[in-house]
Amino acid sequence: MNKLFVESSPHIRSAWTTQKIMLNVIIALCPALIMSTYIFGIKALLMTVICCTSCVLLEFLFNKVTKREDTISDLSAVVTGMLLAFNLPVDLPIYMAIIGCFVAIVIVKCLFGGIGQNFANPAITARIVLMMSFAGAMTKWTAPFSWKDGVDATVSATPLAAMSGVDFKELSLGQLFNSTVTGTEIPSIMDMFLGFRAGCLGETCVAALLLGGLYLMFIGLIRPATPLCFIGTVAVLSFFYGGCDVNFMLYQLMSGGLILGAFFMATDYATTPLTTKGKIVFGVGCGLITFAIRQFASMPEGVSFSILVMNCLTPLIDRYTAPRALGAVKPKKEGKQ
Repeated sequence: MNKLFVESSPHIRSAWTTQKIMLNVIIALCPALIMSTYIFGIKALLMTVICCTSCVLLEFLFNKVTKREDTISDLSAVVTGMLLAFNLPVDLPIYMAIIGCFVAIVIVKCLFGGIGQNFANPAITARIVLMMSFAGAMTKWTAPFSWKDGVDATVSATPLAAMSGVDFKELSLGQLFNSTVTGTEIPSIMDMFLGFRAGCLGETCVAALLLGGLYLMFIGLIRPATPLCFIGTVAVLSFFYGGCDVNFMLYQLMSGGLILGAFFMATDYATTPLTTKGKIVFGVGCGLITFAIRQFASMPEGVSFSILVMNCLTPLIDRYTAPRALGAVKPKKEGKQ
């Protein structure tokens, strides 16, 4: 006998499961992981493995202690571990990385109800907590390819910090494509694109991150609205702020964690707006805050803070960008007939 089952929405069914989504995100992150291992050595791979293992173990233990359903098979903890590792210096002490994993999984994710219930991106929040708690270790950068000489060479500044005293208008295009820009500490445009620069282990190689981001858009896991508006806003503001200088704009786009954040963290399903209009507002907001922090604040980078601030504003954005239901009538204000 056929029965009619009445269930609550949504009624749309999809072949995409959480596990499949997370698996494809892991695949998209693999090019950046390969390049970070090539640039910073085996320690980059070990840091990623440690963060992923710690996140999975912490989620497993939390579910056991609280007697919740086991959720480690959905691979979301692995993605969080990879993203957190990508936001850390390669030589960060292991115990600090594990503290970051605890913040991301236990505090930001599990205590708020698990996947889909967290109000902010776990990896972004953990990075900010580590930055505030261990500022010295979180700003100690390893020079690219120093592992080949068997020496842990460190550099004092990332390209964003080094750019503060450079007049790009006085540099020719040929100079910008040299291995190091003459008279400065900043790498060439090509080195920036390939990731041969100081920075967090997973944010340096723009080429690998773009490859992963385009893969996610091609298979339909993320929409281009947020990444394009995020990157586009920073590009436009940097272009005019730098005196209509394309070189300054290119360095701003390829420095810091802009590409990593735009494609892999500002597109998180749980912490970003649902509608296309909302995603545009979210992306533009991230771009505005990132640019403001980079140019006018005491710290050179603002991607993490911008995403966290916009995560907090997501419910408000959803409220004002949600489409009106078919046939709905806007309620009249009190006191009006």
